[in-house]
Amino acid sequence: MEDLGITKEQADELVEKYIKEPMTRLHLLESEAIMRELAKYLNEDEEKWGIIGLLHDIDWDLTKNNQEQHCIKSQEILRQAGASAFLIETVVSHGYDNEMIPDLRDKKRKTRIQHCLMAAETLTGIIVASALVQPDKKLSSVQLPSLKKKFKSKSFAANCNRDQVGECDKAGVSIDDFLEIGLRALQGISSELGL
Repeated sequence: MEDLGITKEQADELVEKYIKEPMTRLHLLESEAIMRELAKYLNEDEEKWGIIGLLHDIDWDLTKNNQEQHCIKSQEILRQAGASAFLIETVVSHGYDNEMIPDLRDKKRKTRIQHCLMAAETLTGIIVASALVQPDKKLSSVQLPSLKKKFKSKSFAANCNRDQVGECDKAGVSIDDFLEIGLRALQGISSELGL
């Protein structure tokens, strides 16, 4: 896999510097965990995939009120930090094909890791919502068959785009396997997430 230009320690420092919102931090940790679990499943570099998941929304606190700049500001932040072109392009790719980001509207994800990042960062919402409807609000109470049903129910966590989660298929991971991987990943960091 290509070099990222940034170590895990440097990635953590960037999160510390740019992400102040607790919910955004949790989302980054969730995305990192799923990307690491996917890397393990696909025999890829867990550390590098984790860093990509962790940094994918590095500009969110700066752009959430100006979404057309989301993924655009990331490029500047990552470039200044010494990130490789590969890392920057992969992070930015989760904004491709997004009507709200004019500069990226016509771009398409092409690589396995780009599809995985889009699917992973979107899946976090469905899994967390599945935990929050449990009586104890714990990830450990979420069962895979229940998660699969909730995924199929478009009214559940309706803002989580099922087509984006389905991009796992373009990366060679079935939706059933992907839901299992994602759930296992988040259950593995449940204490960090407070769920």
